[in-house]
Amino acid sequence: MDKLNILSLGAGAIGTYIGGSLALAGHTVVFLEQPQVVESLRTHGMTLDLGIDPRRKQAHFALHPPAVQFTASLPEALSQMRFDVMLFAPKSFDTEAALRSLTASVNPAELPPVLCLQNGVENEPAIAAALGAEKVIYGTVTSAVGRKGPGQIVLEKLRGVGVAAGHPLSARLVKALDAAYLNAKLFPNAADMKWSKMLTNLLANPTSAILDMTPAEVFAHPGLYQLEIEQLRECLSVMKAQGIRVVDLPGTPVRALAFATRLPFWLSKPFLSRAAGAGRGAKMPSFHIDLHAGRKQSEVTYLHGAVVRAGQRLGIPTPVNQLLTETLLALTEGKLPLNAFAHQPEKLLIKLSNLSHVRL
Repeated sequence: MDKLNILSLGAGAIGTYIGGSLALAGHTVVFLEQPQVVESLRTHGMTLDLGIDPRRKQAHFALHPPAVQFTASLPEALSQMRFDVMLFAPKSFDTEAALRSLTASVNPAELPPVLCLQNGVENEPAIAAALGAEKVIYGTVTSAVGRKGPGQIVLEKLRGVGVAAGHPLSARLVKALDAAYLNAKLFPNAADMKWSKMLTNLLANPTSAILDMTPAEVFAHPGLYQLEIEQLRECLSVMKAQGIRVVDLPGTPVRALAFATRLPFWLSKPFLSRAAGAGRGAKMPSFHIDLHAGRKQSEVTYLHGAVVRAGQRLGIPTPVNQLLTETLLALTEGKLPLNAFAHQPEKLLIKLSNLSHVRL
């Protein structure tokens, strides 16, 4: 086996799943976390519930030192070994702070290449600006992972991991990830991969949070279903103007999703309804979870907001994505009461119907 030394920035859901799976496959993995989290992880270890993967001989895995290592000091970790890659998967609104922390601790030249596994299309450019373009490897995760606590995850839907070609380490990483049962695939074009993943993230995400409705309830409402179609069409227009293709991702038929936006509603609705809820089970979308947990930040800025910003650069109207972004941010920041639109789809649809370029 081509053994890798891996540094994971944090023990969140994705970091634990990817880093933990690589550790189970025999790679050396060190998790960089806050001191209090490190203390807990050293005491209790990590737990991975991977029972839905039929290839696994057991469902539950516990990882303790020395099978994995935990540290609160980046300089200390770098002094102990040479790392081949860093796993980077914080929420997009934490990217700037994470990069500041890294560059404040060490010279960027000392850091290994960074495999970015975040949602959105603007994180890799931010990493490149802070650390250098040669340090960035574009990645994406389509598997659904639930987090019970630091270092405690459950695999909820097994799909896979995408890695973009173009970096000397890309093919080697895909081989290691795939051997760790992570269903990895190499993609020739980073933008195609990242924008296709973002397209799937748009479905019923802000609408569910704003209205406090499940994805199933959103898609059952005719007006809201059309809203979902319109936001996808805006994203597809922005992608087309940039020459970005829709590509299928591991376990995710994104091209069928895009094609469905051109079909009559009666024909597309069953497919998109399944796509919106696939892999979530009874869990609400991430925007809803963050909003109703009282978090004062939302990734809507980095998903739907990215569609809006690209549309502005290209002269393409994106009014649905813009209103969804602005409305969810107003709720997140307390500028609107949390129940301002709760279970009131018509109130949101009236606002949308007053916008130019929108016919709901």
